[in-house]
Amino acid sequence: MRMIEIVGVCVVMLFCTCSSSAREDNLQRALGINTEAVSPVFLGCSAVSSTEILFRFSLPVSIVSVKFEPVLEIASIENGETVTVHLNDDVSGGNPITANVLVEDSNKNTLHVLVSFRSRNERLPSFLITEIRTETAKPKGEFVELKMLEDGNLCALRMFTATNSMEIPFFEFPSIEVKKGDYVVIHLRTYEENATNETSRDKTASKAKDSSDTAWDLWLPDSTERLRKTDAVFLMDQDDNIVDAVVFSADDTWGTKTNSENIERALVLLRKQGAWLFESEDVFAPSDAFSSANTTTTRTICRNETLSDLNAASDWYITASSGATPGRPNNPVRYTAKKK
Repeated sequence: MRMIEIVGVCVVMLFCTCSSSAREDNLQRALGINTEAVSPVFLGCSAVSSTEILFRFSLPVSIVSVKFEPVLEIASIENGETVTVHLNDDVSGGNPITANVLVEDSNKNTLHVLVSFRSRNERLPSFLITEIRTETAKPKGEFVELKMLEDGNLCALRMFTATNSMEIPFFEFPSIEVKKGDYVVIHLRTYEENATNETSRDKTASKAKDSSDTAWDLWLPDSTERLRKTDAVFLMDQDDNIVDAVVFSADDTWGTKTNSENIERALVLLRKQGAWLFESEDVFAPSDAFSSANTTTTRTICRNETLSDLNAASDWYITASSGATPGRPNNPVRYTAKKK
């Protein structure tokens, strides 16, 4: 029997303990064992309802054992390439869960998986990205502002930027109860000690620069650069659907070779889901992006909040100097470049 063990929290690592010597292969062939058989690979898991959790594998498998932390009572299990675990417990709310799973395929290969995921959040509200700052000047940092279109909870919502990892979100939202019309500001750098994450009922808890007493302020730790002037910002739900996205470019390129490759990977996804409008079906042209050339720390990228969302550059404008309004309605006064 071959044993493969996977241990992973967010990133899954594979360790194979079986011998691949010619002697063992010859022996297995003599016994009629297919030495070319492929062992199962763990592909991921997700909570698809408040009582159902799916585990995806590359080959059909059967559950040998499964344990959850916190402890959950299992009602039934359906085996296969996708293993469905039905629960007696309700695990809605987007809270962290750890699963310890042992499976076996038809060739008696076993696979051990230790993975963390979020329970199902059935109350994710609809929202729009409404303002983005692409520049930083300490103590002011980059931010992404959201406006809620209905009541709900933001737990397990994920935020990505194209120039960072597409595999792992750079921000996953905690549980925040929001109301229609609320603004949420995700500050992408933290420069001050009084930058408090507002996850309770107090919107005034954070006292750092750019905090708003009328919005929910969330702060990413340290001063790492997480957003660039040529980039794409998008947010995904638990089913990997893009809820909203913005694409912007500072010139007629997608930036450096590395950033360009990362951005084009993201644009493939955005086009597939209809999250951004491109003129060509074959080319991702920087001219399709919103121009961020004239943004500064005080001149931010703003959505025209009077228009319907078209998922296109025409939704956006650059506000006038000193017009940034994190956590408040956008300043309608637009920046006008000086004539040369």
